[in-house]
Amino acid sequence: MGIRHIGRKLAIQALYQASTRNDDVIEFIDYFIDDSDFDGDAKSFGKELVIGAWTAHEESDKFIKEYSIGWSLDRINLIDLSIMRLAFYELSVKETPVNVILDEAVELAKEFSTMESSKFINGILGKFVADHVHRDH
Repeated sequence: MGIRHIGRKLAIQALYQASTRNDDVIEFIDYFIDDSDFDGDAKSFGKELVIGAWTAHEESDKFIKEYSIGWSLDRINLIDLSIMRLAFYELSVKETPVNVILDEAVELAKEFSTMESSKFINGILGKFVADHVHRDH
């Protein structure tokens, strides 16, 4: 597993924890990351992603609401929500190729959620990318 994939795994786990705790991720991120058994570079990347995605989660949630037609945020399981928050954050930063962000989101959903979730997430992110990202290029 690559450093960036591990960093994303750490990030969605921390985002999930923040959602279940109704806590600000900033309050526990150092402990959570330091307590993991992963490489220092993966931890650094994960921490960067967590802070960015948590800071931007209200903006991401607007897109999730818009593109998850017929679903309110409280109906979306927290792992799926965490994966999409991370993906929308990465799409906004534009440092990682779009196809990598989408592939990672789907793989994380398959690993931590369900096959149905991976399709749901792919549909939401794919429609957003078609409407916003590819239109910009």
